[in-house]
Amino acid sequence: MKKNQKTVSTPDESIAELEMTFPTLSGAAFSNAREETLAAGQNVVISVDGVIFEVHPDGTRIERKRIEPPTYIPVGTKVAIR
Repeated sequence: MKKNQKTVSTPDESIAELEMTFPTLSGAAFSNAREETLAAGQNVVISVDGVIFEVHPDGTRIERKRIEPPTYIPVGTKVAIR
C-alpha cells in the first residue's frame, strides 16, 4: 500500500470505530457540562457508588438519596439491548 493511500473500511468497521470513541466523548461532554453549570453558579446532581448527591458551586455535597449501586461491565463487553 502506498504511503498516502487510505484504507477503505466496511460499514461494520466504521460503526465499531465510532462505538469505541463514545465512552471517551460522552465522559468529556458530561464533565464539561458539569463544570460549566457549576461555574454559572448552579447546582448539579451526580451519582457516586449508589448515592445521589447535590453538588453546589462551592464544592459542598449534600446526600439526597441512596440507590442501587451501578452494575460494572468490563470494557469491551457486548451488551444486547432488548
